[in-house]
Amino acid sequence: MPASISKISPSFITEDFLLENKYAKILYHEYAANQPIIDYHNHLAPDQIAENKIFESITSVWLAGDHYKWRAMRALGISEKYITGQASDWEKFEKWAYAVPYTMRNPLYHWTHLELMRYFGIHDTLNHNNAREIYDLCNSQLQSSEFSTQGLLSKMNVKVVCTTDDPTDNLIHHQNFVKQGTGLKMKPAFRPDKAFAVENPLTYHSYIEKLSAASSISINSYDDLLAALQNRIEFFHEVGGRLSDHGLESLYFEPDSKLDLDTIFKKAISAQVLSKEEISFFKYRTLIELGKMYHAKGWVQQFHLGALRNNNTRSLTKLGPDTGFDSIGDFSQASALSGFLNELDKSDQLAKTVIYNLNPSDNEVIATMAGNFNDGSVKGKIQFGSAWWFLDQKDGMEKQINSLSNIGLISCFVGMLTDSRSFLSFPRHEYFRRILCNLFGRDIENGELPNDEQWIGKIISDICYNNANEFFDFGN
Repeated sequence: MPASISKISPSFITEDFLLENKYAKILYHEYAANQPIIDYHNHLAPDQIAENKIFESITSVWLAGDHYKWRAMRALGISEKYITGQASDWEKFEKWAYAVPYTMRNPLYHWTHLELMRYFGIHDTLNHNNAREIYDLCNSQLQSSEFSTQGLLSKMNVKVVCTTDDPTDNLIHHQNFVKQGTGLKMKPAFRPDKAFAVENPLTYHSYIEKLSAASSISINSYDDLLAALQNRIEFFHEVGGRLSDHGLESLYFEPDSKLDLDTIFKKAISAQVLSKEEISFFKYRTLIELGKMYHAKGWVQQFHLGALRNNNTRSLTKLGPDTGFDSIGDFSQASALSGFLNELDKSDQLAKTVIYNLNPSDNEVIATMAGNFNDGSVKGKIQFGSAWWFLDQKDGMEKQINSLSNIGLISCFVGMLTDSRSFLSFPRHEYFRRILCNLFGRDIENGELPNDEQWIGKIISDICYNNANEFFDFGN
């Protein structure tokens, strides 16, 4: 423990945090804690990883871009000046330290102290009174190469990170990083949502121009669009990409439309407003064609469903997207999801798939839907993805694990991810692993599972690492 913190009282986060009984403790400490991390979906900046960035302050690595913390600070009446505004790094940290004691029972309270402990060896509970001491201690450690981006990932035993990348990205940072020959793998994930965002006629044309330049294909027709997307998938694959990702309110299924895709495309690039039917049909057919491309390359496709984004137009205008003004949506999921997956499965072109829901009322829907399209070709071919965004907290994780256990096979689950923009967020894997082991330990103590440490320990290790390593197949 650092000398300057020696007088601070011990943390409430003990080595057995969240572990209720001896079985849970054995499962976590012996089978989960030391497993490597495959973080197969996040929003980390690839340039910061490739350049091995060292951060100037704890504020820049911990608070910048973290809309979870921003929402909490706004709820406390803290001015935007201290959140995304022009206040100094110290002033922003001081305001966050003031906010932390008020976050009790929000996962931010647990995450904050896990992150201070695991990265900086700080066992105090952060508050306004000790803010300066902790700020200075963190900043002094951050200047060491041990706390560079790659160093921070190494501290958490991260083996693979998958960034989220637009088809127009040149992936130069991924290519440069491979040449460094570190033990860490950084893989791009293909996020082509803008390529079919025809609901935005004022920006769609400029995006197509960018895609045309990136692919060296003149995009004047719908077929040209598909050719350009195929070109970029081939490029991503060459650079090591093995998965895609999509953020959608819901999936689309419009099989009987008589609309013409080329006509819709040409209207969109000429900034004409499209009807809801045209938009839905265009998205549906483009996602189907992309799904076939993913299957042909052996990729995994991911669908994040159910976010109602950018609810506050005043804040969107002032701050832009992804700044903390999104919420859970109540979109209907089952029918279109079924039709979409079935359309690809009919021709045996359904890729390995991970489906995440943001509305917890869809847990059982997604769990049952996954089971409809497992065909024996791949273990856990269709995955009910981990509790996402507003649900990646103790209650949300337990509900997702229980729904999957009740309806599918938790033993096939590919486990946790961070979905984060922060290099200090990886203790979320520890948080998940403790919750997972506690649920199994509780069942053993209740006599609902046998006290078979070796077998249940294997299942725990598989969920924490082995299943993801096999499922995504990033190679050696």
